[in-house]
Amino acid sequence: MRKLYMSKTDKKLLGICGGIGESFDIDPTVVRVAVCCLAIITALIPVSLMYLVAAMIIPEKPYE
Repeated sequence: MRKLYMSKTDKKLLGICGGIGESFDIDPTVVRVAVCCLAIITALIPVSLMYLVAAMIIPEKPYE
């Protein structure tokens, strides 16, 4: 079972979308586009709060 970590290599802001993409074996760009579309649809505030909560909860990937 894979663990969810913030990405250290594929990050634009904090590495949340990159980490989700790595964890589920999908392109992180698809995750970023989905998050942006969701932010536009919901007027940005709920998605921003979810992103901040995820940044506090999801640990950084340990060095290998």
